[in-house]
Amino acid sequence: MVLRSKSFARFVFQNQHKLIQQLLQTQQLQIRLCSGGSQQIQHALRVEEDDAPRISQADPVAAPFPMKLEHAPDVGEQFRYSDLSVRLAAPHELSPKPDTDDMAFGKYFTDHMLKIAYHKRLGGWQKPEITPMETLNLHPAAKVFHYAVELFEGMKAYRGVDGRIRLFRPDMNMARMNITAHRSGLPTFEGAELIKAMSRLIMIDSEWVPHMESASLYIRPTLIGIEPTLGVASSDSALLYTILSPVGSYFKPGAGGLKLYANPKYTRAWHGGVGDRKVGSNYGPTIHVQREALKEGCHQVLWLYGDNHELTEVGVMNIFMLYVKENGERELITPPLDGLILPGITRDSILRLCRQWGEFSVKEQKFTMPMVQKLAKEERLLEMFGCGTAAVISPIENIAYMGEEIHIPTESHQAPVYRRLYDTLTGIQYGKIEHPWAPVID
Repeated sequence: MVLRSKSFARFVFQNQHKLIQQLLQTQQLQIRLCSGGSQQIQHALRVEEDDAPRISQADPVAAPFPMKLEHAPDVGEQFRYSDLSVRLAAPHELSPKPDTDDMAFGKYFTDHMLKIAYHKRLGGWQKPEITPMETLNLHPAAKVFHYAVELFEGMKAYRGVDGRIRLFRPDMNMARMNITAHRSGLPTFEGAELIKAMSRLIMIDSEWVPHMESASLYIRPTLIGIEPTLGVASSDSALLYTILSPVGSYFKPGAGGLKLYANPKYTRAWHGGVGDRKVGSNYGPTIHVQREALKEGCHQVLWLYGDNHELTEVGVMNIFMLYVKENGERELITPPLDGLILPGITRDSILRLCRQWGEFSVKEQKFTMPMVQKLAKEERLLEMFGCGTAAVISPIENIAYMGEEIHIPTESHQAPVYRRLYDTLTGIQYGKIEHPWAPVID
């Protein structure tokens, strides 16, 4: 077979994984990966580009929202993974891998992206495609720019201790994304098909999945309304795309517990709104308050609601509190899903794990700052922590509230619950603990 130089280069990049495996059979090849140094290429990097990614099946798990949403009749045709096309990046389009110490959240992106267009006038969803990472060309009147007609999800891919790449409860992300799409006037889709397409994207850019337990590959599926009209209405055209970003720890290691800024004059969400949906309009307006928190020497905002100052979320995380009841028993509580908070997947996982352990009562109920003050004063407040995909679990040490500093002894215990939860969740995610929540991408 005779290949010209340009064709040969493309052939090499299309089949680089096969070349790597051949080289590994003859020598211990070392290459620079997203791990801060040289690492031996893992056996798990074997991927056949022509084969669909095989995802080990997890047992169905009931979720705090419907796992299957019936598509509206006017959505039209659904996209299928079997129609996916792939256009690989040329050599000059490939980016260098970042050092571990420089992997700030969302700073670097992999070489490829997934795109799926939707046009009602063309019958619905179009064929999915993986392309080199590139800028989007959108009309200035696209609804996403004017009315925030958009939504997103946050997921991660983890390279396990066995070298295999895992996701974490991706079916829940897809279900939550579809519910948000329905609420936002955007077209719904088949979540299983998107998981397959994203898995293919991850395997194409598998060298970007860090080889360490303190880092992972962040996955950002995003759905935006792109119809170029200024009417406040649902968008007849949309774009579903996914980008990948290698990330380290969300909070700097060794920083200790979080100090929170609780100012009751600010409200993140309200009943009847979209505080329980993952839309960008929930996040942009919080930036000003976060800056105010930083000026006050705090790490994050503790969002309160109502005249009794209910605790709702910490920054972009759900919140938990462990305390001792008046009868001497321990109880773990978190705010209920009443429309004010995001139904977090890490939150749901924590509730399930703690109920399975059966070592203390677990409840979803409202709790207020006066209650926190009372528990702290009576030395019955044990732990508080935030949780989410980006940070996993973050202990809370202090709350600045109404001129008072409330100390929480979260990290003062010999075996804190938050640490056990962190170790269990990351153990599942990185393959130390075999669990149906962590499907493997083969």
